[in-house]
Formats: sequence, structure tokens, C-alpha cells
Amino acid sequence: MSISLLLLCLSVIGALAFVLGRARATAISGGRSSSMHSRLGYHGAYAAIWAVLPALALVCVWLIVSPIIIDRLVVKSFPEEVRTLPQAELNLSYGMVRSIAHGMRLLDGQELAAVDGGAADLQLLLAQKGVPLAVRPTGYMIDAANKYNGMREVSRMVMSASAILLSLLCAVHGLRAIAPRFRARNRVEQVILGALIVASSIAVLTTVGIAFSMLSEAARFFSMVPAHEFFFGTVWDPRFTGAGSQTSGTFGLIPLLAGTIYIGLVAMLFAVPIGLFAAIYMAEYASARVRSIAKPLLEVLAGIPTIVYGFFALVTVGPFLRDISAEIDGLLTGSYTSFIEAQSVLTAGFVMGVMLIPYVSSLSDDIIMAVPRSLRDGSLGLGATRSETVKRVLLPAALPGIVGALLMTASRAIGETMIVVLAAGVAARMQFDPFEPMTTVTVKIVNQLTGDLEFTSPQTLVAFALGITLFCLTLCLNVYALYIVRRYREQYE
Repeated sequence: MSISLLLLCLSVIGALAFVLGRARATAISGGRSSSMHSRLGYHGAYAAIWAVLPALALVCVWLIVSPIIIDRLVVKSFPEEVRTLPQAELNLSYGMVRSIAHGMRLLDGQELAAVDGGAADLQLLLAQKGVPLAVRPTGYMIDAANKYNGMREVSRMVMSASAILLSLLCAVHGLRAIAPRFRARNRVEQVILGALIVASSIAVLTTVGIAFSMLSEAARFFSMVPAHEFFFGTVWDPRFTGAGSQTSGTFGLIPLLAGTIYIGLVAMLFAVPIGLFAAIYMAEYASARVRSIAKPLLEVLAGIPTIVYGFFALVTVGPFLRDISAEIDGLLTGSYTSFIEAQSVLTAGFVMGVMLIPYVSSLSDDIIMAVPRSLRDGSLGLGATRSETVKRVLLPAALPGIVGALLMTASRAIGETMIVVLAAGVAARMQFDPFEPMTTVTVKIVNQLTGDLEFTSPQTLVAFALGITLFCLTLCLNVYALYIVRRYREQYE
């Protein structure tokens, strides 16, 4: 039985348990729900929870443990000369077995009979099914693949039968617990509270997992390259070398960090004024009709994929700035030489700023609208104009929240990749001319992990050191922004 069909069966059992639980509670109460401690729906929900949750827990544990056991049993079935191979070659052989097993599940009965009889070229047959194999499978691989599929099917059947049986038994247990003074509501709310705690913990656990995964690989990098050379180096030249070479290149973070901050700063210089003015207009000057149209249209920019912005920068903005600079130079000197390159800090910053406008405007608009109405009315009642109210009352009151919104927007700019790749290039340079290309930390992370590489050399492990640096930078910005927003919110609560 497939997982989706099993989940459907458990859902049906849970629905039936709910109906039976509610009906049992109605029968016990004699039609008077006031005689029960909890409402009738809570009793049905209690029975449904018992019917579903234990079975789901069993399925989750089974799906985690069963593949581990099957893997070990299949490897033990390999010939002795294969099991004594180095771990990398053994893993490659087992990967072939799993690919063969997956391909054999796609074959029909006649094709499987041909394979078992040895009359078919299995490699060609699986390639026709979309499962290409690097080498021709040997006999022990086919036998191991058949064993893998057999144990996998048996495991699925036993799991499905066990889960359905457990669901039925637990449903009976939940139904038998229903009584007039049974606190079904308390039990159901405890389960809901636990689910909410698990859901709220996912973000924290994900953050911790990301941090630990990057720290472990970054530690391997710093065991090969001194930390001071990475954090204070001014040259980025990670030369990929052949096997046995002792040259590891130079890994200086400063050029990448400077490019990240420089491009992000240029983007914020474009996004902040436009986004803030748009927020002020929509919050204080626009009519309800205009606001209902303008705000959704402005927020459409946030839904455009960043690769589209990159194409826009590469095809339109970059050549436009290059041609304009050539025209300006022609008017001034007559040489018509462009002093703005098509791929430059200015191009990337401008296009990224356009992408960030909805973030600034939407967050700032919500913050300005959250300022108490009494402050507006008091200022206008004292004779101040609307513009004076905005400048002297609303913006000072909303300033902490606006600063927090801008910090969140800055962390979004620092993590951008595709726009920088297409609009600013990949050259790691230390310069402050906005008309020249630079690159960022995110672009180099992509470059270092592109291709069929192993995480054993500094050239690839440096991506994790860059990643943990960028993670800490954006995390600090987000934490500080949340701190400012929280203080702003408490000011009026």
C-alpha cells in the first residue's frame, strides 16, 4: 500500500471515530449536552485524535528505521570481495543497486521475466525507462536489487497493516473513554497546544540546524586556512587545482564583503526614498479608492522572480546606462566613450532597489497606519497642516518601526544573488567606483559549489565559511530590527 493510500485510510478511520465518538457522547447524555463535562464535538475529536496520531507516529518511525535496516541487510548480501571494498566504492555499488531496483519497479511483468531469464540488456532497458546506469549491472547487483524490492514491499505491507490495526485499536480505546465527567476538552486542547508548540519550534530548530551544518563544514575549512587570512584578507583567488597539488589559492573575505555592502547600500539609496514616500502618500494622502488600487499594484513587484529582474538589468538597464554615459561623454569631450559599464554596481543597485521598493513601502505603510489616530487628530486640531503633521508627529512616532523595516529590507538586499550575477558580474575587486563591476558573498558561494565537486578541498569548503558569515550578518540585522520594532510596539500598548 502506498503512503498516500495509507494516509487516506487513516483519515477515513479518524473521520469515522469522530462520528462514532460524537454519537456515543450523545447517547450517553440522553440528548442533554449539559450533562457532559465537554461539548459533544470534543468527545468526537478525542476519539479521532486517538485513531490518527498513534498510527501516524508509527508510520513516521517506520519510514525512518525501515530503510536503515533494509540497507544493512542488502549490503550484507553482497559478495565478500565487494563488502571489503573501500567505503566510497561500496557506496557507489549500493547506489547502483538502488538505481537498478528503482528501474525494475518501472518494468512490467514481461520485461521483468526477460531480466530474470537473462535475455534482456538491463542497462539498455532501464535507460529506455529514464533510469540510466553508468556501468553494466552484474549478477550480484540484480540479485541485490530484487532483494531490496522484495524487502521494501514486505516492509510497506507490514507497516500498512500495523498502522491500520493500531488506528482501529486506538479508536476503540478513545471511544471507550467517553463518559459524562470525562474531560475531553482538556485532552483535545492539550494536543492542540502541543501541535502549536511543535509548529512554532520548527523555525527555531531549522535555524539551529542550518547554523550547525554550516559551522561543522566551516570548521573543516578553517582547519586548512587560517581564520585571520580569511576574515582580513584583501585578495580573493581560490584557484581550483588538480589532485596532489599543494596550491590552495587565496581566500580573502574583504573584497566580497565590500561588494555585498556597497551594492546593498546603492540599492537602499534607490529603494528607501521611493518606498518611504509611497508609504506616506498611501497612508496619509491617498483616498481609499486610490489606496486599494495603488498598494496591490506596488506589491506586485515583490512577486516578480529575481531572475526576471536580473534579465531586466542585463538586457535593458545595463545597456541603457552604458549608452547614456557614452552620450554624456560625447557631449563633454567628443570621444563618446562610456564611463559606466553595463555590468556595474550602479546597475545592480538600481535594479535591486526597484525590487526592494514594495518591501519598504508595505512595511512602512503598515507602521505609519499603526500610529494612534489621536496623534493625528491632536496635531491637526492645533492648527498644523497635513504635511507638518507627517513631518513633526507621524514620522517621529513611527521612526523606530520604520528603522526596523529598513533593516529587514537591508538583510533582504544582502542575500540577493541572481540580480548581482547578471548585473554586477563575478569579479571580486576592491574599488569604490559605482560604475565598475563588483561581486558579493552570495555569488561566490554559488561559484564555489557549481559543478561536480567533493567537499574535501578549501575551494569548496570556503562556501560554508562564506555562508556562516552571511548568516551571522543577516541574523544580526534581523534580530536588531525585531528589537527596534518590539520597542516601538510597546510604546503604544
